[in-house]
Amino acid sequence: MRYLQILKVAYKALGRNKMRSSLTMLGIIIGVGAVIAMMGIGQGAKKMINDQIASLGDNLLTIFPGSFTSGGMRAGAGTRTSLTDEDAKAIKENCSAVIRVSPEVRSGAQVVAGNLNWGTSVEGYSTDFPSIRSWPLSSGAFFTEQDVKGATKVCVLGKTVVDNLFSGQDPVGEIIRIKKLPFRVIGVLSPKGQNAFGHDQDDMIIVPYTTAQKKIAGITHINSIIASAIDRTEIDLAEEQITQLLRQRHKISTGEDDDFTVRSQLDIATMAGSTSTIMTILLGVIASISLIVGGIGIMNIMLVSVTERTREIGIRMAVGAKAKDILTQFLIESMVLSLIGGLIGIILGVLSSQLISVILHWSIYTSAPAVVLSFLFAGFVGVFFGFYPARKASLLDPIEALRYE
Repeated sequence: MRYLQILKVAYKALGRNKMRSSLTMLGIIIGVGAVIAMMGIGQGAKKMINDQIASLGDNLLTIFPGSFTSGGMRAGAGTRTSLTDEDAKAIKENCSAVIRVSPEVRSGAQVVAGNLNWGTSVEGYSTDFPSIRSWPLSSGAFFTEQDVKGATKVCVLGKTVVDNLFSGQDPVGEIIRIKKLPFRVIGVLSPKGQNAFGHDQDDMIIVPYTTAQKKIAGITHINSIIASAIDRTEIDLAEEQITQLLRQRHKISTGEDDDFTVRSQLDIATMAGSTSTIMTILLGVIASISLIVGGIGIMNIMLVSVTERTREIGIRMAVGAKAKDILTQFLIESMVLSLIGGLIGIILGVLSSQLISVILHWSIYTSAPAVVLSFLFAGFVGVFFGFYPARKASLLDPIEALRYE
């Protein structure tokens, strides 16, 4: 009952000067709103990146030729030609933690369909590609093992290629020309959009990797290998098995650098997650500065309030109020300012997040922990910055306070 009475007194005291109280709360409102909006942007970006990484495939591992460290020098992965399709077959046969494997051959080409042409990426894979990349077809069918063995001229188109060469038409059964060679379209991949690195995944044509080797790129090696672990818990084991097998096949002695690099989906997710977490923290810290500024505003107004109500404090002490009662009164007034500002700031932050999402088409994720944390931080700001004025009021001499004009 005592605290309820204190709250009523605090409400009346703050209500005497509504404009001043409102302007004081404004700093807290903007601070809490900014924290929620910035955290929403950061969390949304993190969620979007994780979703895009998940879209790369099911428990994906990628093996590149070349090593990041070779002979004491950093040579980027993919700079050598140490992988063959025999390596891919060996991985599938000998690595128990790996369920699917596909060689990968990449090449750029100008593609012609009728009187239209389009420059795109032509990529060669095995029949395991749709399962490894979790990429179903929207129409038609994928090529068969017989197509891979015979290096037949068949292809599956990405959505972007279809839009630019067969706008509004079904391309299945049509003939396109890749580097002047005729290819029959047998299927269309379902759209995936951009990946985590901003690359349009739908802007490509899939052919059997043997066809890409012999008839498009004119090479005998492969550019890389993609594989899928049995499940998420087996990714590390699959990576270890692949590394040991390739070192043995490539006759790499103990102490020598690998001539290949194995990267898992978890590695990519960890790197991207670390970057987005740092960005989220940075945005949150920048937005929190507004809360601190708002707290300084509360301290300033509470000090003014103590000065204006010095005589009132003296009267209360004269009729029996203790120092802790005065301290509690002013602390609660400070908390009321910050918490009301916090509640309004939460509403403002959620609404502004939705507005940013609609206008800029960004992925925004406003989590309950971020909202609760912002509200609690607003309460802490009220207590922290309100303590000094409250303590100053509680230490006033009653006699001097009563004499104050």
